[in-house]
Amino acid sequence: MPPRLLVAVHPRTPSPSPLPRRGRGFFGRTLRTLIGGWLALAVGIAGPQRVSGQVVVYCSVDENVGRQVLDAYKARTGVEVSAIYDSEAGKTTGLVQRIIRESQAGRPRADVFWSGELFNTILLARMGLLEAYESPQAADIPARFRDREHRWTAPAVRARVIAFDPHQTPDAQLPKRWEELAAGEFAKRSAIANPLFGTTRGHVAAMFALWGPQRARSFLTRLRDGGAQVVDGNSATVRAVMAGRAAFAFTDTDDVFEAKRGGASVDLRYLDMGGGGTLLVPCSVAIIHGGPSVAASRSLVDFLVSPEVERMLAQSEARFIPVREALRRELNIAWPPETIVDYTAVADAMDEADTAVREILIR
Repeated sequence: MPPRLLVAVHPRTPSPSPLPRRGRGFFGRTLRTLIGGWLALAVGIAGPQRVSGQVVVYCSVDENVGRQVLDAYKARTGVEVSAIYDSEAGKTTGLVQRIIRESQAGRPRADVFWSGELFNTILLARMGLLEAYESPQAADIPARFRDREHRWTAPAVRARVIAFDPHQTPDAQLPKRWEELAAGEFAKRSAIANPLFGTTRGHVAAMFALWGPQRARSFLTRLRDGGAQVVDGNSATVRAVMAGRAAFAFTDTDDVFEAKRGGASVDLRYLDMGGGGTLLVPCSVAIIHGGPSVAASRSLVDFLVSPEVERMLAQSEARFIPVREALRRELNIAWPPETIVDYTAVADAMDEADTAVREILIR
């Protein structure tokens, strides 16, 4: 195993200039600008450069997908990758709490956070726990999927959908809006993952952001009173449909694709959450502030936000949807009907949504 890369850099101290002091005039500034431009161009053309050492990744992207991508990075760069994945039931939330605990103790253990959603990443950025880094590989990602302060990048999305068995539930009996699932006949036949975790947490927070607290709380109350099942994780909601215990599953697109690959009689529908579309949930990539391997973390981020990896994600079992329009055209992937919501507003609503979930749905 190559030796671990150790970089001792104060997080608020800029890297020392590569030029001697006498080169800090006009000539020095011009030369540094040229060198910086050449380096950015080289990275943009060649992808991540070979760096020595090891990089530690906290990853809540499904392990089968994450492992494929990280193995490709190791083969490309020679960097050893130590990845820690989250469980299905505690998706993302467990790793977020781990990052907070380690950072508060002054001992960040991971270099990169690769999350299956964006909302918790935004909260970590607000807490000052993420490092700013503007990857040249992300230059062609639409602005709405890049943090203005360069603390995170969102290179692909999944969609919130319902899963159902088309042999048991014909199209005419499907709801058209998310709110319909709280009605009595729909609620008692629905399964939802615990909304304190994973993408379901962001989905409920988006209801608070889009609909307002009163309407969102009413939805949760009617869902509870109607007898909706609360289970551990999105895949468990799909299994409930497969087993006949539920007719409708609140879930993500990738969980439906996985079930269909296994031969299950399931299909999906995009329900209207507002404006005719559903919630799209971006995955996200960020560098953890104070992590042990600065050079390796930047190299990995360059790889994870590259068009190459976005293509891998789109062609993986999870079938992520690229945010790069050119890549969608190349792969003939349609952009789903989308409800337009400010992702920072969803992050703002998470605490209020969590409180309501504990008071109403999880008691």
